[in-house]
Amino acid sequence: MKKIFILLFVALLPILVFSQDEKPKIEKNIYGFVKNDMFWDSRQTVTAREGHFLLFPSPISKDAEGNDINAVSNFNFLAIQSRVGLKVTGVEALNAKITGVVEGDFFGQANDNINLFRLRHAYFKMNWKSTELLFGQYWIPMFITGCFPGTVSFNTGVPFQPFGRNPQVRLTQDFGKVHFVAIANSQRDYVSRGAAGVTGTYLRNSSIPELSGQLYFNSKNADKDSEFLIGGGASYKSIVPEIVTDSNFVTTESVDGFNAIAFMKVKMSAFTFKVEGIYGQNIPDVLSIGGFGVASIDTVKGYKTYSPLNTMSVWTDLSLQLNNFELGFFGGYSKILGSDVEIIGSIYGLGTNIESIYRVSPRVTYKVNNVKFAFETEYTAANYGSSRNNYGIPTDLTEATNLRFLFSAYYFF
Repeated sequence: MKKIFILLFVALLPILVFSQDEKPKIEKNIYGFVKNDMFWDSRQTVTAREGHFLLFPSPISKDAEGNDINAVSNFNFLAIQSRVGLKVTGVEALNAKITGVVEGDFFGQANDNINLFRLRHAYFKMNWKSTELLFGQYWIPMFITGCFPGTVSFNTGVPFQPFGRNPQVRLTQDFGKVHFVAIANSQRDYVSRGAAGVTGTYLRNSSIPELSGQLYFNSKNADKDSEFLIGGGASYKSIVPEIVTDSNFVTTESVDGFNAIAFMKVKMSAFTFKVEGIYGQNIPDVLSIGGFGVASIDTVKGYKTYSPLNTMSVWTDLSLQLNNFELGFFGGYSKILGSDVEIIGSIYGLGTNIESIYRVSPRVTYKVNNVKFAFETEYTAANYGSSRNNYGIPTDLTEATNLRFLFSAYYFF
C-alpha cells in the first residue's frame, strides 16, 4: 500500500507543479535626475523654497527716503529639484495591465523643510484595450501632460499655466484619436486660501471633490515625427471658507467656481508650437492669481456670502530642435477680471493686488547622452494696484519688474 501511495504521488507531481498559476514577472525601473539650479534676480520676488519657484516680482515698497526696498538683487544655488522615481509593471488584474509609480524630490512642502524628501506622484493605473483608470496622486486636471510649457524654470509657466498634483480618481476613455477624461480630485500640496490660511480644509468641508471633464483629439505620426493635439475641458469646485461665524453660528456657505481650458499643440519634425487659454474662478490652488471676496455680511449672526474672482490667462511656447541644441521661447499673460457682484469685505487668494501680469522667457539647452545644460532668462512684469474697485479689480497701478537669469545642469538616470 505504501508503494502505491508513493507511485501515485510521483505520477501526480507534474500536474500539481504545472497547474499552479505562474507568478507575474514584475519589472521595476528606477529613474530620475540630479539637477542643480543657479539663478540671479534683479529684485526681490514672491517665490517658494528660497527663491527657487518664482511666481512674480515683489511690489514697489518705499523707504523713508523714497527708495524701493524691494529693488535689491539676489541669487541662490539649489539642488532640491533632484528627483527619483520607481515604476513597476508586469502585473495584471481584472484583465487589465497594472502600472504603479512612486516619485519624489527634495523640494519639501515649505521653506521650513526644504531639502527633505517629498511625494510628487503616487498612483497606479489599470489599462484595458481602450480604457484607463488611475488612482492616486497625479497632475491636476488643468495641467495637460501632452501640452505644457517647456521652460527650464521649475515653475513651468506659473502663474499663467495652472500647476499642481493632487490625489484623484481619473478615468480615460479612448475612441480612436478622440479621448474623454473624467476626474474627481481632492487637494494636498496645492490647496485653496481663505481666512484660516492656506489649507485643504475648505474643499473637504464642502463634502464634494473637484469634478472635471476633458475632451481632446490627438493624432501622431511616428515616421514623420509629427503630432497634432487639440482639446478643452471644464471643472467645478466648491469650497466652504468657514463652518462657524464670528458670532458663533454654524454656517455652510460655499464659494462655487467653474474653470475652463482650451489647448493646442502642433509638432512638425524639429519645431513644436503650444498654446493654451484658461478661464478660472477662485483658482489660487493651482498657483494662479485670483481668489474670492466677501459679498455680504449678516450684521446679526455674521453669515457671509462670497463671490469668486474671475481670472483669465493665456500662454504660448515654441521650441526648435537643432541636433543637440534646443531653442525655446515662452510667453504668458494673466489678468484678474473681477467678481460678478460687488465685494464689500475681505478678499482672499494669491496675487489679489495684481491687476495683470506678463512674462517673456527665451531659453537654450544643450544635451549630450544623459547630461543636459540649460540657460533661461525670465522677464516678468506685474501691475500692482494700491486700491480696488467694487468688483475686486486692482486700480491705481504701478508696475514692478524682475529679470531672472537661470542656469541648470542635469544628469539623468
